[in-house]
Amino acid sequence: MIRKLAKSIREYKVPSIITLLLMVGEAGIECLIPFITANLINNISAGAPVSEIAKTGAMLVGMALVSLACGGTAGFTCAKASSGFAKNLRHDLFSAVQSFAFENIDKFSSSSLVTRLTTDVTNVQMSYMMLIRTAIRSPLMFTFSIIMAYRMGGALATTFVVVVPILIFGLLMVARNAMPAFRRVFKKYDRLNESIEENVMGIRVVKGFSREDFEKQKFDTAAEDICADFTKAERIVAFNMPLMQFCSYFNMAFVLLVGSMMAITSRGTTVNVGHISAMLTYGMQILMSLMMLSMIYVMLTMSLESMKRICEVLDQKPAIASPEDTGNKVQDGSIDFEGVNFSYARNKNNLVLKNINLHIDSGLTVGIIGGTGSSKSTLTQLIPRLYDANTGIVKVGGIDVKEYDIKTLRDAVSFVLQKNQLFSGTIKDNLRWGNENATDEQMVAACRMANADEFIRSFPDGYDTYIEQGGTNVSGGQRQRLCIARALLKNPKILILDDSTSAVDTRTDAGIRAELKKFIPETTKIIIAQRISSVMDADMIIVMDKGEISAVGTHSELLKTSDIYREVYEQQIHTGEDE
Repeated sequence: MIRKLAKSIREYKVPSIITLLLMVGEAGIECLIPFITANLINNISAGAPVSEIAKTGAMLVGMALVSLACGGTAGFTCAKASSGFAKNLRHDLFSAVQSFAFENIDKFSSSSLVTRLTTDVTNVQMSYMMLIRTAIRSPLMFTFSIIMAYRMGGALATTFVVVVPILIFGLLMVARNAMPAFRRVFKKYDRLNESIEENVMGIRVVKGFSREDFEKQKFDTAAEDICADFTKAERIVAFNMPLMQFCSYFNMAFVLLVGSMMAITSRGTTVNVGHISAMLTYGMQILMSLMMLSMIYVMLTMSLESMKRICEVLDQKPAIASPEDTGNKVQDGSIDFEGVNFSYARNKNNLVLKNINLHIDSGLTVGIIGGTGSSKSTLTQLIPRLYDANTGIVKVGGIDVKEYDIKTLRDAVSFVLQKNQLFSGTIKDNLRWGNENATDEQMVAACRMANADEFIRSFPDGYDTYIEQGGTNVSGGQRQRLCIARALLKNPKILILDDSTSAVDTRTDAGIRAELKKFIPETTKIIIAQRISSVMDADMIIVMDKGEISAVGTHSELLKTSDIYREVYEQQIHTGEDE
């Protein structure tokens, strides 16, 4: 796991190494200063000349400045290294998500992915910063201080035999009891983000049903749950400070009491004032180093859960990958399904598509109709390899879709999904998702085919009208027509409209279909619809039922041969007459 995360350091290895070296320098100087200070005190007591005292004082000032320079520079290089590492890690995570097939994305909720890209990466960044700075400095300070304390204080250093084990044991117990609460927090972050995401995306529904108070209560519950866990963990971690103070005061009392007695009884031959001063300083350095190490332990344990969650995403292998060295081009829009079976969970006992055999000639207009859950959308999602069939073969242009480069295949297939998605930016920006090099004339032509040009020109800024995130400032029907125009700009071999005209009236729906038939006759057009009127003039109509093809034919043929089609037709015709 650490090896995988370390790959994201990349160009920030140099500042990381520089930080480590600077920390060694700072720790070494800080441990030498008390030693030199103790000698200075002893020299003053012995009546050393002012020149010698000034020389030693200048040396101490110089060492302090060097230590300050090391610490300051290390702060800069550490910030650069940790921030750069986090940037690279977020880039790697986002790139991994972009390479995922739908099958991979189904394993994570969108709120969970957002938490991993934000909170989890921030936790790992903080841990890395502590590792290359504090986690190097504290052990060095602890080791150097112990050595210097025994060298200077002799028997006085036995205080650490008592204090250090007590502090280590106490800090470990604090960390051990705090960790379960910290671990629980991350999954609760996912639920909190999910609550926010659902509320923001469905704000119109929330207000339409006057459910603001319910949503506030749901958010407050999730927030309070996180607060409770953090409060419990922080309450436990708060014991670090009194424990630290107890050990510090015990050390000070022991050194002052025992050291003073030893200095008096030995008349300064064994221990003197300088030694006592150095022991107090080294004792504080030792205890502070242990304190920092305990905080590092807490942070690393917290981050361990974040590391696991990040690696879960990085370890995901794309379920769909392009074959190597393929030069296949999509020649036409013909489609073949040969013995296709499919399930989302790869469960043979729970197939959502069963024994699909179908041939569609290039350029045909094909309607697909069926009840809710009949797998109409699933069938078409196998064409551009949004999913791969469990068994059987799907062909486009006479070639197995698995033999195409994914980008080549998807550039030849335009898909307008059930849930139309527009992005923040102008109408032109959104249209250019279909063709980033599209000219104004091409955009206008596509919008005319999608019956969108008229309402676009009614806006004060026309094609430069700004679309809010998710297309919230246009109606559902306008959003659908913009998405159709965007798909047409790809000039596809196959155009799939997955219930993409449900928000427009029947007249506009008929106008769109007439435009498509007139201006892109060579493109295979697949229309998934709930309304018979949307597919009745298609060259071929496919009736789906419980994941199987129930019937195939034209409108007149299916009225005679398909009970399902005839029943739907009669219900809709009667409803239309009543209206």
